[in-house]
Amino acid sequence: MCQDCGCSLTDHNHLHSNPQLNDTKTLSVIHKILDKNDHEAQHNREHFEANQVRAFNLMSSPGSGKTTLLEHLHEYLAKKYAVIEGDLETSRDADRLIAKGIEAYQVQTGSACHLDAFMVHQALHHIDLAPIDICFIENVGNLVCPASYDVGTHRNIVLLSVPEGDDKIEKYPVMFRRADLVLITKMDLAEHFDFSLLECRKQLQKLNPDVTLMPISIKDPQSITAVANWLNKQLEE
Repeated sequence: MCQDCGCSLTDHNHLHSNPQLNDTKTLSVIHKILDKNDHEAQHNREHFEANQVRAFNLMSSPGSGKTTLLEHLHEYLAKKYAVIEGDLETSRDADRLIAKGIEAYQVQTGSACHLDAFMVHQALHHIDLAPIDICFIENVGNLVCPASYDVGTHRNIVLLSVPEGDDKIEKYPVMFRRADLVLITKMDLAEHFDFSLLECRKQLQKLNPDVTLMPISIKDPQSITAVANWLNKQLEE
């Protein structure tokens, strides 16, 4: 976990059960950080809603295909979107999207393993929400900490790539419990890996029965169309 923020703690009521955080001063600091973040996240959400923008938090391990999906999604989605990119260093991901004509702003977190609501708030000063329908927050590649911080989005999308293995859902349950949509990416590689889509479905059913699961590949237009259709449905709600 992050020693300075307690970001692996997803339930404020369970803080006292963590043996690493058993002193009053530490617990008080963590409560304040989480409460302030939640307040700022709600502010971000209200800002999106005032501009009639639907926001989605994209979370996954590094290399699962978040940026690649966003590079291609505009070919299937009629709605216009912008992206707030989170990485420790460089602006490579934002540069890739901008090269495709997609508005993007890079947040460099330094050593922080996740975006928080304050980082997203600052980034929103650099994004013109007026002409867009959707704002994607591409979180730092990490299957742990991003799940614990509300950044002010309306839905959570988690990506899991075939090369990572089908055991990651049980190993990182907090992330998948928070998901509204789980995308199994790089399905075109499935024949080369010991990966079971059925096992993923079973694990998700135990953790999050209401989640939507979609196997996708950038090389399969029909699967990306399904993602676009899901996003369009969220805009109607």
